Amino acid sequence: MLTKAVNDLLTQTGPEASMGQMFRRYWIPALLARELPEDDAPPVRVKLLGERLLAFRDSKGRYGLIDEFCAHRGVSLWFGRNEEGGIRCPYHGWKYDVTGQCTEVPSEPEESGFCQKVKLKGYPLIKVGDVLWTHMGDPADRPPLSAWEFCNVPAEQTYTSKRWQECNWLQAMEGGIDSSHVSFLHPGSLKTDPLFKGAKGNKYNQQDKKPVFEVVDAPGGLFIGARRNAEDDHYYWRITPWVMPSFTMVPPRGDHPVHGHFWIPIDDETCWAWSFDYHPTRALTEEERQAMMDGYGVHNKYVPGIFRPLQNKDNDYLMDRDAQRRGETYSGVWGIAMQDASLQESMGPIVDRTRENLVSTDNGIIMARHRLRKAVQAMMKTGATPPGIDPVHQKVRSVAAVLPKDAPFVEACKEDLTVRPGVKQTSV
Repeated sequence: MLTKAVNDLLTQTGPEASMGQMFRRYWIPALLARELPEDDAPPVRVKLLGERLLAFRDSKGRYGLIDEFCAHRGVSLWFGRNEEGGIRCPYHGWKYDVTGQCTEVPSEPEESGFCQKVKLKGYPLIKVGDVLWTHMGDPADRPPLSAWEFCNVPAEQTYTSKRWQECNWLQAMEGGIDSSHVSFLHPGSLKTDPLFKGAKGNKYNQQDKKPVFEVVDAPGGLFIGARRNAEDDHYYWRITPWVMPSFTMVPPRGDHPVHGHFWIPIDDETCWAWSFDYHPTRALTEEERQAMMDGYGVHNKYVPGIFRPLQNKDNDYLMDRDAQRRGETYSGVWGIAMQDASLQESMGPIVDRTRENLVSTDNGIIMARHRLRKAVQAMMKTGATPPGIDPVHQKVRSVAAVLPKDAPFVEACKEDLTVRPGVKQTSV
């Protein structure tokens, strides 16, 4: 369990909060590139880390992420006209470029220079892969762009989605590094989901529901190993890299695409659950990509524009008690993503961790909280750079492997846990 003070430290992410300041040290995903598909496309509201922002793409293809509200009278610029190199407020015509600089105030003489004195807060917005990334911290501390493998392979090899999740980022992320729940919550999906079924490793998940966890420090965070019994004095290992603050990568299954998540705070009580699938060495098939779009694997069906899942707390996630009784789904909720989200949201907006009773299979979660607390405290006390910012820390892979029982998983899989361009993922 955590004290209330530490729980508050880890879950509060506004501009003045310590964890909010740490998130602002990283490049974080802000939008899918397809949300701004062309020059002068309609602007998009974006809320990140408690700040209400507006994203747009100008007439020259430049991306901007600026304060949502006009500096004149506070009108939302979402109602504005995106034209001729900037976003123009429809109330009195004030215009802003992609940096937030005011470029026109029609009511004032141009020679007065008034508009040069007006500038909205603005952040960079850079396309890498199919994601638009932003850095909301001090420009003097801006790190190199993200080096995650999923957004640096060719476009035909990757697919990314996002969903609005109605709980704090930390409890969502903790679900992403909890491998022990798979044998209970997801066994039906291992048999039927087109992005999971058929892998030999699935049988080990189903046969051994008491995984033993070993957690090892990594430069960017942790390697979380969950071992289950396999045949002939071997263990089946599922190794999840967690890179600070909120990147998780699910161990692969067979030759299926590899998938994972980012959990990015919208505010203290909601977050964006980013989900990606990619294959390091081949294009996704049409069937795989369609399955992702249909909500299989780690993805979901959502309301266009707002990305709220069609299964949500207002309709009890379309829970089917008959399917639960028949064993088609353990919880009665369809789809891996919403099986996870329904339970994470059921804890409330911010779970009270002072009431927990943790066990050995929670070691990954315990150590992740410890690493987060140490990093944010060191950053606030000495200015230390948090782990995971260095692009080297981002060049990791998840692994599924069958190893001899006496083989330490990190040593045995050292090369497999590192991005190797042109080399397939290590999988079972």
